[in-house]
Amino acid sequence: MEELKKCSICGAIVKVVENNNNSKFICCGKEMEDVIPNSVDASFERHIPEVQVENNEMMIKVDHVMEENHYIEWILVKTEKEIREFFFKPGDVCEVKVPYMGKAIVYSYCNLHGLWKKEVE
Repeated sequence: MEELKKCSICGAIVKVVENNNNSKFICCGKEMEDVIPNSVDASFERHIPEVQVENNEMMIKVDHVMEENHYIEWILVKTEKEIREFFFKPGDVCEVKVPYMGKAIVYSYCNLHGLWKKEVE
C-alpha cells in the first residue's frame, strides 16, 4: 500500500500515493507519524480481515463492534491491478465482496486500534 501518515494531535490520516523525495508531512505544526499495519490479533476485538475465496470472488469481513466510539472505518483491497476502498460508519456491517484477481493484501482500519492487514494468495 502507499504510505499512511497520521497526525498525533488531530488524528487526520493521509494516504501518500507517491513520495520520491522522502518528504515530511506536517499537520497541526508537527510531523505526521507513519501508520504501520498490525497482523496479529491479540485482543478480544477482531481487527484482521477474514477472507474467503469462492467462485472468483473474495468475501471480506471484519468481525468487530461497529459502535459510535469504536468501529472499523475502512477496508482497502490492493491487488496487482487495482486498489479498492470501502468506508463504514457505526452501525454498518463490515463486509464487502470483490472479484478475486489472485494475490492481494487486505487492510482494515479501526478508529481506536489502527491499521491491520491480511495477505491473500
